[in-house]
Amino acid sequence: MFYCAGDIETFSFAKPIGIGLIQSSIQLTYSIYKDKPNEIIFIGTCGCYDDSKSLLEVFESKSASNIELSFLQQQSYTPLDNCITLESVSHETLSQSTPHKIINSSNYISTDNQLTKNLLKFGIAYENMEFFSILQVAKYFNLPALGIFCSTNHIHKESHQEFLANHKIAVKKIESYVKDKQNG
Repeated sequence: MFYCAGDIETFSFAKPIGIGLIQSSIQLTYSIYKDKPNEIIFIGTCGCYDDSKSLLEVFESKSASNIELSFLQQQSYTPLDNCITLESVSHETLSQSTPHKIINSSNYISTDNQLTKNLLKFGIAYENMEFFSILQVAKYFNLPALGIFCSTNHIHKESHQEFLANHKIAVKKIESYVKDKQNG
């Protein structure tokens, strides 16, 4: 089953489950009980920590982290496992050999590109507010899960404006990517 955050990021073929870690985990859990999906495919946009990567790239991921920027500044720690990788979805028309791309999730959107460059050292190149909670819920229910993303912006002080400028194009690219994969 396809899921998305909702609000300005909706797709006709995906169920909206809310923005951020909390809303998405609550609504996805509710949907699993109600709709009983066999797999979870989350679609959405993301920011990119690596300035050398092109924007508006569509890609798949099965890995997410939850690293807050205060952790990078050695101002916090967590006793929780803050990185997760799940099996890809079994959907035959979607890629089974997804390159390992880790998406970092937080309820905050980064704007400090010098600080987020530290995430690249951990192999984390993107951020999306919901994906870590999606994978955690999928793991709890023992469901295969995958994310399909399109990068809309690099991380800097004007990230939000860049996101807005590229958002509609990114949504169309995701729709086209999914349609092409399903038509095979």
